[in-house]
Amino acid sequence: MIKSTLALLFCQLLAAHSFNLGTIFKPPTFQASAGKSNNLANQEAALLQQISGTQNGKNADIETQARVLSLVRKLETSSQPSPSLLSDPNEAKILGGDWFLQYTAPSDIDNVDADEKWTVTTDEALITTSKAGLQGAVSGGGIPVDASNNVAKQTFDLETQRVTNEIKTGLGLVIVGGPFRQSPNVPLRAIVGFDTAKVGPLDISFLFDIRAKIKGSYDSGWVETTYVSDSVRIGRG
Repeated sequence: MIKSTLALLFCQLLAAHSFNLGTIFKPPTFQASAGKSNNLANQEAALLQQISGTQNGKNADIETQARVLSLVRKLETSSQPSPSLLSDPNEAKILGGDWFLQYTAPSDIDNVDADEKWTVTTDEALITTSKAGLQGAVSGGGIPVDASNNVAKQTFDLETQRVTNEIKTGLGLVIVGGPFRQSPNVPLRAIVGFDTAKVGPLDISFLFDIRAKIKGSYDSGWVETTYVSDSVRIGRG
């Protein structure tokens, strides 16, 4: 069975504070949206409380992971995104901008039963999918980076149709990005063709060029948005 990674991202509602060069990343302040139902707002708040102090999921024990997955499934089933989220420009606006990673963990837990599990419906051609097992880490185009002590930012630029991941590490600012498009197989899935990679001043984008020549495509990752509001996005991929 194909395994995936769960990522919870919370956006900064105050745009002026979404990126501060003085601290590189300014953690977001969680706020309930005025247009959101009380039930969804309460579920989001409960989820935020559950992942608090886990260092983006790295220190989450099995019990915490199970509780998080249960809360995630409640949100996913209570308010599923529209299938045209990625194809309708007006609907896609909610995805645009900066999102700050708060938690990553496997999408399911071995040897732990769940009432309802999320499963990958289909794979994508030319993209190798395997169990990543990431906890408190992020990966872009196969490049894993520990995010337990640093805030990772993911930016969806709707005008250029590009997604960029940024995180400050001991080696400098790591940037990985590329164009995204809607999957022909799963409407809520964005396929990413990573073509840019930088570690501090070092540009290693040529690695993606080499892989693209071997595989015949830059496609090297995907993320499926299973829940989104103006303050919370849940992605699996």
